[in-house]
Amino acid sequence: MSPPSTDRAWTDVLVAIDVGTSGARAAAFDLDGRRRLEVRRSYPTSTPRPGWAEQDPRQWRQATLAALAALVGELGTRRRVHAIGLTGQCPSVMLVDARGRPIGPALIYRDNRATAEAAALRSRFGEEWLHRRTGHRAAAFHILPKLLWLRAHAPAEWREARLALQPRDWIALTLTGEAVTDGSHAAATLAFDLRRRRWDAGILDQLDLTESLFPRVDASSAVIGTLRPQVAQRVGLSTTTPIVLGGADSQACALGAGVIASGPVSEMAGSSTCLNEAVAEPLDVLEVTHYPHVIGEGYTTETGINTSGAAIDWVAELFFGGRRRRARPADFTRLDREAAAVTAGADGVLFIPALADGERDDPDLRAAFVGLSLRNDRSTLARAALEGVALTIRAQLMLLAQGGAPATELRISGGDTRLATWNQIKADVTGLPVTTVPGDAAVTGVAMLTGLGVAIYGSTDDAIRRCVRPGPPLEPNPALSGPYAEAFARFQELVASPALRHAL
Repeated sequence: MSPPSTDRAWTDVLVAIDVGTSGARAAAFDLDGRRRLEVRRSYPTSTPRPGWAEQDPRQWRQATLAALAALVGELGTRRRVHAIGLTGQCPSVMLVDARGRPIGPALIYRDNRATAEAAALRSRFGEEWLHRRTGHRAAAFHILPKLLWLRAHAPAEWREARLALQPRDWIALTLTGEAVTDGSHAAATLAFDLRRRRWDAGILDQLDLTESLFPRVDASSAVIGTLRPQVAQRVGLSTTTPIVLGGADSQACALGAGVIASGPVSEMAGSSTCLNEAVAEPLDVLEVTHYPHVIGEGYTTETGINTSGAAIDWVAELFFGGRRRRARPADFTRLDREAAAVTAGADGVLFIPALADGERDDPDLRAAFVGLSLRNDRSTLARAALEGVALTIRAQLMLLAQGGAPATELRISGGDTRLATWNQIKADVTGLPVTTVPGDAAVTGVAMLTGLGVAIYGSTDDAIRRCVRPGPPLEPNPALSGPYAEAFARFQELVASPALRHAL
């Protein structure tokens, strides 16, 4: 829990709830977008088989309500909560029965068990048609393949199912009793018509699925209801407290980074990485996915990495955490400092950060350190790990350029902005200026959507002017352009190698 602010001037509060990968958090913002308090409650991820990644939806609810109640307790009676907005990991999915109870474990975004179902969707509809219609190319990452897997492999649970909800949707139902989602979540299903912004009856009919399996779709800034009496009593708030729907974490992050037009790219740098750019129309590049922007009529692109920050956590735990096997802030400081002392290129060592038994667009890819020598130590491996994620980001940004929307700047937010060496490596590897956005732009973006929903802010520009405070840019070192171009060529060859392929 973060300490209370010593500034007694702030009395008006917007609350953002994030049902994330490692836990739920509730954050209090003043009306100028400054995060004043935050409370987190963690929950585990289960990996019972290779390629599987599950969480318990009951723990999402328990952690969320516990975090919110603790936050409200810290705020006390002197501060007024205007509204609560929601976000969460996406796309992850749970089944709900007719009484609103969760059925079985949830399959989170990095669960890759539904590869066969994704391949069947690509074969049935065609990759290009699906991409034009939904903004996505079918992968096990998405909701629809996961649902088809559950129907085939968990028939008893499937027969009980009445709703398929994502984590944010489940918390919205918990708080208000309303089953509702927004376009940024709906687009991650593969069952949503991106341009018409509605559930796609044509796709669902062909798969013998009904639209009633999914919640209704509303605007990301919509007020969807108020707190149910039992929830209000539990968390210590009024039943009149408005709940604003919010958007998917990465999409809210783009708003929180001020990314509302082409050029700047938002990097949500957490356990995973999402890269988002605002575009007027979807791009034709199949590897680039698309969502409705959380504000306006435009779109947001997305590419991503399943284990970016998680990969650095893994390195920190293995090599810097000692016998604890759990890295602490001081261990990350040492990792960053030692990596800075290693020459760019990490003595030829390359790292592929696909530690989640596959990537969202390449489920057979596996992680690797390549080029190791007895002369290498943990500092070399730390540098190679930081560079490996940056090289993966460079590959993702190339896809935007291929589609006619080249990146002009990388705006980074999230926990991993604390690693100054990594920020500079990203600038040097991508050749772009890197700007860090203080705090966490995902929850800032949710707070902005919340303020827009209850008319605290008069417009999107007003919200950005008041709430977004990017730091000074880090410029790329031109002397490293050539060496990193060579490293990137080797990196691309390695990623394409059959040696790094392992089908589940």
